[in-house]
Amino acid sequence: MAQGRNRAQTVNILVIGQSGRLQYEALLFALSLRQTVTGKRFRLFVAEPQPGPLWPNDPRIRDAACRELLEEFDATLLPFESVHFGADYPYGNKIEALLALPEGEPFVFFDTDTLLLDDLSKVPFDFDRPTASMQREGTWPQIELYGPGYTETWKALYDRFGLDFDSSLDTGWPDEYWQRYLYFNAGFFFFRCPREFGRRFLDYALEIRDDPPEELVCQSLDPWLDQVALPLVIHSFGGGRDTLPAGLLDGSVSCHYRTLPLLYAREPDSTVAALERMTAPNRVKKVLKQYDPFKRMIYQGRGHKVRALFDRDDLPRREQAIRNTIKREGYWMR
Repeated sequence: MAQGRNRAQTVNILVIGQSGRLQYEALLFALSLRQTVTGKRFRLFVAEPQPGPLWPNDPRIRDAACRELLEEFDATLLPFESVHFGADYPYGNKIEALLALPEGEPFVFFDTDTLLLDDLSKVPFDFDRPTASMQREGTWPQIELYGPGYTETWKALYDRFGLDFDSSLDTGWPDEYWQRYLYFNAGFFFFRCPREFGRRFLDYALEIRDDPPEELVCQSLDPWLDQVALPLVIHSFGGGRDTLPAGLLDGSVSCHYRTLPLLYAREPDSTVAALERMTAPNRVKKVLKQYDPFKRMIYQGRGHKVRALFDRDDLPRREQAIRNTIKREGYWMR
């Protein structure tokens, strides 16, 4: 019953937009949403951090043509205040922006460097059972030879917030192997209320940052803080790994490309064709080519030079190896 109700509700889509790279990625996201979604169910908010003491420069979207196109593509620019993170930890934008969304309305957050390939209506979101992207590697924690292991590190966090640790485990994986433990990429996540989710996400993140359990003494939280707190938040709301069918988000419906060199290196021909089709109109091209990686990768053909370096059927297992090859050939751009 809840899932049927969720399918009928208006859903707010949230991405972050600010000066520099993110304003152009936000425009590409908005364009891809408009070209793939039918109907009025999904409403796009581009959250824009406001100037303040935590930003040394004005972080708002400065490109007037970019702002104009975003509004033409039905995006609502959503100002929010950076109270806890700002320039020192810009990944915190995704936490603080949640508190500016309409309360009590379901949301889906996407990292701005995401391309939509098909209609989001095909995704059977259950907004009462949150999840996040499983397109991740074992980036955290980094286990030291004589330090706490995965179990000790993660259990300390679950204990800190009064959560049941054992029920979070995927026992199909062996003890002390990273995939046994609940861990996501924060490239997308969703829930029934952004403020309920955002307040808990903020509370957990601030406590982990400001007063971490002693088991985290050897661990870096920059840039991993959001991805450390996120599985705890999702577990606390009764979510988990498998609340969405595989192969839709981070698959046939959306592509979290991270950077254009990575998109050209590893994504299928259909994704590259969709990207180049969406970005071909002159009005869009005029704005996007102001961002040098978009200009060189899409419009000047460098992306296809990157693409020629790799066999999509035999890619390196780790992303870092792909990055290293692109950098060695002089094609890396961010």
